Amino acid sequence: MTETPQERYEISSDPARLDAARIHTWLSEDAYWAKGRTREHQDRAIAGSLNFGAYDLATGEQAGYARVVTDLATFAWLCDVYVEPAARGQGLGGRLVVAARDHLAPTGVRRFLLATADAHGVYEKAGFRPLDNPDQWMRLRFG
Repeated sequence: MTETPQERYEISSDPARLDAARIHTWLSEDAYWAKGRTREHQDRAIAGSLNFGAYDLATGEQAGYARVVTDLATFAWLCDVYVEPAARGQGLGGRLVVAARDHLAPTGVRRFLLATADAHGVYEKAGFRPLDNPDQWMRLRFG
């Protein structure tokens, strides 16, 4: 009998459980949006964010990650959602997104945004939708 992701993985926002080295390797070597990110840069991102890890209950090893940049009052940005290849296709990425959403829901955050090139369906299942007025948003890019 195959275990479901709910039976095999636990989601936690405890920063002490994060495997920062593993997260850095995943993102800097495999994630199109973060390839080449330095370990120092990644460690600062983790330190300044609300982080979620997915952990294999049998081994304790981290199998997924998501982080949210937020003031916990008005705005949140979901980023760096990653599931290791061996754990993909089981809904674990969606569980990470839902955990972040549910964690923020009671805070009063009104805007919870993200950017994705290829996982729209994952985020739509958690309630995300395209911007109503993307022309009202602007960005400032360094480098």
